[in-house]
Amino acid sequence: MNACEAFVDIHCHLLPGIDDGSQSWEQSLEMAEMAVGDGTATIVTTPHQLGNYGHNHGRQIRAKTAELQQQLDGKQIALRVLPGADVRIEEGMIDKLGSGEVLTLADRGRHVLLELPHELFFSMDDVLAQLRRANMVGILSHPERNQGLLKQPRIVESLINHGCLMQVTCGSLMGTFGPASQQMAEWMLGEGFVHFLATDAHGPNARRPLMQRAFERAVRLVGEDIATDLCCRNPAAVVAGEDVSIVRYKPKPRGFLAGLFKRNRAA
Repeated sequence: MNACEAFVDIHCHLLPGIDDGSQSWEQSLEMAEMAVGDGTATIVTTPHQLGNYGHNHGRQIRAKTAELQQQLDGKQIALRVLPGADVRIEEGMIDKLGSGEVLTLADRGRHVLLELPHELFFSMDDVLAQLRRANMVGILSHPERNQGLLKQPRIVESLINHGCLMQVTCGSLMGTFGPASQQMAEWMLGEGFVHFLATDAHGPNARRPLMQRAFERAVRLVGEDIATDLCCRNPAAVVAGEDVSIVRYKPKPRGFLAGLFKRNRAA
């Protein structure tokens, strides 16, 4: 791993028994130990909110995150955990973010991890505009796994131009979610369209909270400095409630990945 900076994971289903992630305190602690062993120092816990998880309330997430931190400290597991959520886009979301019922990342009131339905893409222009008016920034979770964006990948650039940041799943870079998502993740990296890598971990056995291999893959694709931005510096800024400085890094020479999506360039 890079010697000077620890990984910060802004998308991890680490809280037990609250969604489709960890199912017990034992699993959560096992995941935490795994993450620390892989080089992660901070995790934002991001259980699903809204959609099918409308019952998950900010108060509950904050309390469970604090309890998890106590257990980690008691077992001397050197991991900092902070409350957040993986928020399904739906009507009324902005008001619930404002009231604290729905959580921003690290509960800072600044960045919102946004989830689309996996099977389709719909316009996010109104949501992004509402977030801007509320002085918040949207971060789209795993765009490389969205079926609509896989068919029209150039929409990603338009979303970024409207102020939306992009979080790619570490496993996508390693082929965990299939070749199409891997190719799109690599294409997005090459185009300078990725702002964060995060695990979207759900358990200790499958979809684990590991970042090291994806970091190394990103180093090979875009260089160590950019990979460190994506895995360490940018997510650390989110945790601190600070603006993420977005500069579209210089793309690598165009290869077959660019050609793969060329037919969608005008989308």
